[in-house]
Amino acid sequence: MAIRQLSETLINQIAAGEVIERPASAAKELIENAIDAGATRIEIATSGGGKALLRVSDNGSGMDAADLELAVRRHCTSKISETLEDIHTLGFRGEALPSIGSVARLSIASRRRDSAGGHEIAVAAGKIAHMRPAAANPGTIVEVRDLFFATPARLKFLKTEKAEAGAITEIVKRMAIAFPAVRFVLSGSDRTTLEFPATGDDHLARMAQVLGKEFRDNAIALDAVREEISLTGFAGVPTFNRGNSAHQYAFVNGRPVQDKLILSAIRGAYAETIPSGRHPVAVLSITLDPALVDVNVHPAKSDVRFRDPGLVRGLIVGAIREALARDGSRAATTGASDMLRSFRPGFQPNSQRQQTAWSAETSPSRPYQPTTGFGERPQASFDGLSMPTARAEPQFSPQPTAPEPNARYPLGAARAQIHANYIVAQTEDGLVIVDQHAAHERLVFEAMRKALHSKRLASQVLLIPEIIDIPEEDCDRLMQHAAELSDLGLAIERFGPGAIAVRETPAMLGEVDAHGLIRQLADEIAEWDTASGLSAKLEYVAATMACHGSVRSGRRLRPEEMNALLREMEVTPGSGQCNHGRPTYIELKLSDIERLFGRS
Repeated sequence: MAIRQLSETLINQIAAGEVIERPASAAKELIENAIDAGATRIEIATSGGGKALLRVSDNGSGMDAADLELAVRRHCTSKISETLEDIHTLGFRGEALPSIGSVARLSIASRRRDSAGGHEIAVAAGKIAHMRPAAANPGTIVEVRDLFFATPARLKFLKTEKAEAGAITEIVKRMAIAFPAVRFVLSGSDRTTLEFPATGDDHLARMAQVLGKEFRDNAIALDAVREEISLTGFAGVPTFNRGNSAHQYAFVNGRPVQDKLILSAIRGAYAETIPSGRHPVAVLSITLDPALVDVNVHPAKSDVRFRDPGLVRGLIVGAIREALARDGSRAATTGASDMLRSFRPGFQPNSQRQQTAWSAETSPSRPYQPTTGFGERPQASFDGLSMPTARAEPQFSPQPTAPEPNARYPLGAARAQIHANYIVAQTEDGLVIVDQHAAHERLVFEAMRKALHSKRLASQVLLIPEIIDIPEEDCDRLMQHAAELSDLGLAIERFGPGAIAVRETPAMLGEVDAHGLIRQLADEIAEWDTASGLSAKLEYVAATMACHGSVRSGRRLRPEEMNALLREMEVTPGSGQCNHGRPTYIELKLSDIERLFGRS
């Protein structure tokens, strides 16, 4: 078969398959062009999920007739000269407009600010339809109709209009976060109008527009530098998490990216603080010399390659962990909101209530008849409990001193213990409810982790060794890592082919369920085990051991023990959530309580 040169139109259509994958890809390219042109206002309109219509209007610098004619040709750009090592713009390949024009009906109307009139060019299926003068405001309007009409095969693989419209919305949100000084408006017949007013240099205000106002209250500022790379942005507290990773945004030199290295670093930074199946909320902005990052990895420009990926990952993990240690122990503000909603399920506007027939049993005006634990008989079991004091001094020394009159404690003073598991404390402006097991589990884990990096943990010798029968293969795995477990204060020996003898346990754990601990460690080592051993997983082992040695649910605590737990939580990093990522306490402000009773 003879080799022949492909036509220019077919070349553009092949290229379009890489650059323009779906309507959202076209929207991304057009918005990037508008930002590169210096626009401060960008309006996006869609119809049919962007397949029938995609219009992007901006007030940027505009183009004249000569620029328009070159703009629809491949590899024509004003953004780079002879090298790819000094890219400061979002676009640079010169492929977006000709790719769109080769598979759709494209028209561009533009006018320079210093020009008396504008011009318009139209391209359909790769062929220029016309070039003519046109009335236009300063800036550019790009209109794309019937996307992929020239390549029906691609059109068949698009998702539903709703899904494609949602993908465009996500692109606009990412651009809006990256450029808070630009006003974005997204509208169309297939959607509700979405507007992000410009916030200038206030990046957190723009993030609140996109991620919700709750993000502002639950975000921790990031600002770190390592060698020639700087990292800024905001990371959500661990208890402010989501069911997927769609709320994680990353930007490299202002360019929105979805890089696996960055997403992996975020997961690593939140290890042991987020429950399984949940994902943190974070917005990261990385700034570095353009020569240290390759943005030309993929035509869509959403992937990047760093010259020193280890340095970037270390910067992200270190900055987020330092921020969480500094300010991540506070509970998410959403906890109080969830509590309020659960307390008053019937407090809805009349329009939201289901209209049902009246009955004496369900009427809100029925006489009060306690049935769930607040009657005299259920409350009788509380008679034997001593009332905690309101004093909130630390209990670390044999002779604790009384606090100064003006002393402030973020977690307040213990007032009561409920159901032998929850501590209720009074603060200056509300109350705090603490899960004693989850909180103590975190405190023990942090103590073990701190000791792990300094010396071997102290252990206590068992008077009679505990003999645990487990499968032989589990015994083999445990004994392979006996030295590493010994560093954590857990001394084990082989006791026959299918048994392990536990001779020492970590002293800080006190009384330990050795049987349960050994079996769980065996299961976890079987899942993690690699040739590199357990050294990289020692913190996970410490978390497991902390869980088995913490204050158990159902244990009644004395007032001084409760207050000591609160004081230690206040000075321990990450105490706002347990090792499994669940919150250790919920704070309810006095204003929330007053709203609950209709007093405000």
